[in-house]
Amino acid sequence: MGLFDKFKNIFKKEPTIKNDIEIKEEEKELQSYDEALEKTRKVFTSKLSLLSTKYKKVSQEYFDELEELLIMADIGVNTVMNFIDQIKDRVKKEKIENTEDLKEIIVDELFIIYVNNDVIVNKINYSENGPTVILFVGVNGVGKTTTIGKLANKLINENKKVMMIAGDTFRAGAVEQIIEWGNKVGCKVVGKENADPASVMYDGLEIAKNENYDVVLIDTAGRLQNKVNLMKELEKINKVIGKIIPDAPHETLLVIDATTGQNGISQAKSFKEITNITGIVLTKLDGTAKGGIVLAIKEEVNIPVKYIGLGEKSEDLRVFDIEKYIYGLFKDLF
Repeated sequence: MGLFDKFKNIFKKEPTIKNDIEIKEEEKELQSYDEALEKTRKVFTSKLSLLSTKYKKVSQEYFDELEELLIMADIGVNTVMNFIDQIKDRVKKEKIENTEDLKEIIVDELFIIYVNNDVIVNKINYSENGPTVILFVGVNGVGKTTTIGKLANKLINENKKVMMIAGDTFRAGAVEQIIEWGNKVGCKVVGKENADPASVMYDGLEIAKNENYDVVLIDTAGRLQNKVNLMKELEKINKVIGKIIPDAPHETLLVIDATTGQNGISQAKSFKEITNITGIVLTKLDGTAKGGIVLAIKEEVNIPVKYIGLGEKSEDLRVFDIEKYIYGLFKDLF
């Protein structure tokens, strides 16, 4: 069975042994992907269908327009070039002439780009001993603090004891913003304006360890202008965290605004040079017509997307699911 057929079967309303709550949650999540990727789908899938109508037979002109279409979806030039080569290779090997038949291969190959024979890990690496520490990095304005608040809400709903540490002590209003989120979702916050970030984290982690917290979410200042200073600051932060809780941080998540497109790829490359990024959170995916950035990030920096922001509400932070993403992108073709 091809991937295209698999997707059609996965999302059909067929009998299942899942209970009603699981079914409703699955449907709700699928709807979230559906709605969030609507802008990208309208631009991408509709044009792909028109392309197949315009060119009935596979030709160089078809590939040229397909290439342009993929770049417009912000999949990234390097990724697109490799992708087109793979498509051409399959067309030659499988002797495909009809562009209609290429739709399924396009879906197949985009999925392969993301997976790339890797085991896709979108789960958080929870510590078996003591609090799990998750450090958040990223430039200003990408939605780090909001993401932390939403993740705290998600984890609290999973019955975890969660603390947030306001490690961004420099941006005006940053500590106040995370305290507001703490009040909103019912989560303890440790923070102090104009203080040394490492000392704030030290205090928070001591409390987390002594009071048996399950998860600690740490905000950091969003600066990338001076890589040397940022590297030194992150090294200091990592040393403080590791001194109090060995092997921590257990995750370092880079938050990227999906609407910034290729600029987000540049940020991922820069932060990867500075510190060990274990996963990416893509915010505002619902606000862009360039949802192909998910594929570009994986291809360009080989870091898995662990969470995506699909809206403004507290519950709109979702664990990333490549199959639901591909389905949301190509729903109108199924």
